[in-house]
Amino acid sequence: MSTAFSERPGRHERHYRRRLDNSLFGARRLYADDAALFEIQRLDHEELLTFLAELRETVQRAVDLEPNAGSEVILDLKERLDRLYETSAGLAEDHSANQAAIAQLVEVIMRNVERAAAGDPQAIAELEQERAARGAHFALLRWPLVADLLHPQSTVGADDLAPTLLTAEVAELDAALTLFDPDQLSLLYADAQRVASSAPATDAVGARLQQIETHLQRLHTPPPLN
Repeated sequence: MSTAFSERPGRHERHYRRRLDNSLFGARRLYADDAALFEIQRLDHEELLTFLAELRETVQRAVDLEPNAGSEVILDLKERLDRLYETSAGLAEDHSANQAAIAQLVEVIMRNVERAAAGDPQAIAELEQERAARGAHFALLRWPLVADLLHPQSTVGADDLAPTLLTAEVAELDAALTLFDPDQLSLLYADAQRVASSAPATDAVGARLQQIETHLQRLHTPPPLN
């Protein structure tokens, strides 16, 4: 191939590379194609430009926010920032600086909301729970596979889910498996077994299949009584 892979690919290129010469994808397996790679890199670049424009607009909205802005305006701004953080995790290039700035802005907004809720213990408790959940969510988004799966227009369709997980590295698979409830994971495990049996057996695929099974067993094991 004359078109080089990106050092930090976006979600389209990542999925292209998962499917490239990968027998787990069956009929959806891809073969080297310069034109196809160039096109998906173009798509990733367009998504990057769209994100940067929206980020600039949202940051400006935060800067211009009136001190007496209503709760609806503030919460809408916070939701936009949360969504931008999630989007950034799936983009080409390194966005750690943008993510730090977004997280800082969200924290400023949360502190303002907490001050407004002073004297309401239930509201304060709910805000703390929300902060903890956001922190856990942002931590999961360190893994590009998680961002790829959570994207509203995910490149990983239903037919690609099992082979994608069987292709993942150990740590990113552990992170991705937390996105599924027991019923979803049971169906996924059955699909992964079928996909694995239809491709040449390898130690890596067998290990990933065992990893999914172990996670599923853990979900079905009741917690110990105190």
